[in-house]
Amino acid sequence: QDRQRGGWYDVMERAVAPGEELHRYAFHDRKAWWQQEQGILAYQILNGILGDEEYLKFAREGTSFYNAFFLDHDDGAVFFNVLANGIPYLMGTERFKGSHSMSGYHSFELAYLAQTYTNLLITKQPLTLHFKPYPGGFKDNVLYVSPDILPPGTVRIGAVWVDDEPYDNYDADGLSVKLPETDKQVRVRVRIDPI
Repeated sequence: QDRQRGGWYDVMERAVAPGEELHRYAFHDRKAWWQQEQGILAYQILNGILGDEEYLKFAREGTSFYNAFFLDHDDGAVFFNVLANGIPYLMGTERFKGSHSMSGYHSFELAYLAQTYTNLLITKQPLTLHFKPYPGGFKDNVLYVSPDILPPGTVRIGAVWVDDEPYDNYDADGLSVKLPETDKQVRVRVRIDPI
């Protein structure tokens, strides 16, 4: 992590060269969106599981750098790469905001998982998920609602509503909802509670 400006570098040498004290840049000093996403989420998970406040500090610093320099506040979307100081790197195919290795999915994933880890692991607040399953769309009519692979025993279902009515046919610890027999789509709202 860049302790001076924030964010994580794209590529670094794995080993310190003989006679040197620091890892060198492998090719350049740019920072790619992917490393920011992985760094933010990794430190959120580490803080949520181990409770070390330094991990939360690193996650927040990475989030600040990402929000300040990777989000295009004028034209929308996320830059692929920025220079070490946060200026967008707009050369070649890296000037595009979508490619074979970067799409809306990745931005959605960061937002979704950051919210999941923040609520359930860090601040210990419930997370509400919304579904609209197709009839017969799931084996045995069971909807599994775990928001991600979280440590065992850290979350459970707190409440379920189907079409805005309380619903009690669910396995709280198994994080699954037995869907009602119906020939139409229903709205399923599930509150996941931290333990």
